[in-house]
Amino acid sequence: MTGRDETPSGPLDVPTLEVLAQRAATHPLVSTWEFRPDAISPRVLELQLDRTQYPSEVRETRIDIRWFVGGDYTVHNLESHEDETWQCRWDRHPKPEAPREHFHPPPDASANVEQSSLKSEHHLDVLFAVLEWIEDRVQTLHA
Repeated sequence: MTGRDETPSGPLDVPTLEVLAQRAATHPLVSTWEFRPDAISPRVLELQLDRTQYPSEVRETRIDIRWFVGGDYTVHNLESHEDETWQCRWDRHPKPEAPREHFHPPPDASANVEQSSLKSEHHLDVLFAVLEWIEDRVQTLHA
């Protein structure tokens, strides 16, 4: 153990999550969004993706976003298939033995980490880079 703190850099940044929700709604891949458990005390911004853009074996797909006041985040992409969940996650937070910006690769977003391809700290850059990555994933699923 390195003694480095692994917690995000502050409380949830609700105003930034609201901006992310409004901008995500303009993207053709995003069908709806909502705060979970609710808008009064949100813990996560949930973006539902347009399932009709996916092959039929994908039953449901969404992105869960947590953005923290200090600029740390977690962006979790999930796809529900008939008998499994395919998932990956981009994180920015202190983590011993891993870069601050890191990626938990599919298919299970396991404890394995890689260097993240997300280089910007700006919330909208992160959002649209993830949506672009997911668009590429959808193309791959159709191929």
